[in-house]
Amino acid sequence: MAAPRTETFRTLASPSRVELLHLLQERDRRTLAELVEATGLHPNTVREHLQRLTRGGYVTSIVETRTTRGRPRTLYSAATGADVETNDDVARKVASATERGDLLRRYLESTVPTPTARLPEGALRQIDALDDHLDQSGFNACIDEAALRVDITDCPYQDMVAESHGMVCVVHLGLVRTVLSQAGGPVTARALLPFSGPGCCTLSLECGRRES
Repeated sequence: MAAPRTETFRTLASPSRVELLHLLQERDRRTLAELVEATGLHPNTVREHLQRLTRGGYVTSIVETRTTRGRPRTLYSAATGADVETNDDVARKVASATERGDLLRRYLESTVPTPTARLPEGALRQIDALDDHLDQSGFNACIDEAALRVDITDCPYQDMVAESHGMVCVVHLGLVRTVLSQAGGPVTARALLPFSGPGCCTLSLECGRRES
């Protein structure tokens, strides 16, 4: 059964919002006028999309500091790992995902043998945050901590992949990297391989160090 369509899915289900987020992932601190020119959309439409992306935590904005006359412009950027330092919502989300992951891990360890090698604590926190992100985004994901591989099925954006020429996959890899960075730890996302199997995509991770 496919995962339910969540608010996260609805935010990113728009090709125009995916395109805007892709532009901001490529280069930050873009103005509304620059995004309008790049997309060809009406300014009010771009503004509404940016507001939706901002509410979802995917985009941040600041007002530029001007030393000359004129109204300061708003500069938009894709959210990054640095946002956790100033975003209480992100911090709470990471903490909640970690708590759920710890409870599940303790239950599993009480019923199956403990593996001989474990990821460091920081890496486990990242894996928990990633699992929560994928679940909230509507994916069905199977995470292999030992192999640092995530097999993803039931992609809610599958119909958009061809339409966006794979842009939605590039955007989601950027989001995964942001989630891992916000959680803080040695795990990074190496690649996202679309359609690595029938109805399946594969996210490959790497970890700077392990505990034995």
